[in-house]
Amino acid sequence: MAEKRKNKQQVYTLVVQVGRKDGDGLPEGATGAGLVCYASGVDEAEAVRETVAILKQADLAPLDVTGYGTEAERRAGGQEIDPEEQALIARALEENSVVVAQMTPFFAGEESAGDKGAAH
Repeated sequence: MAEKRKNKQQVYTLVVQVGRKDGDGLPEGATGAGLVCYASGVDEAEAVRETVAILKQADLAPLDVTGYGTEAERRAGGQEIDPEEQALIARALEENSVVVAQMTPFFAGEESAGDKGAAH
């Protein structure tokens, strides 16, 4: 007999802003970072809780989480999801985990990457 699961795991796309914390591994001078994560959960709230917990274990300081929904919800909203992103989403589901797909450090007063280190 096949058992029907009521609460099926789904993968949610989350963008997390992190601040600075000792040992966070962010570049010197960064004020924080933005992370794109794919997190599994029975609902978005669980995915957010798991993501925040894992980031804290990694010595990061989560400040804000914005949810963008599941792959199906994003497609229904007209977003295209490329094969690389699909593979990361599939990995998060298969491993029942959080996959950090991208980390972008933030620097105070920086307007573009080309302005780094410019002395005026």
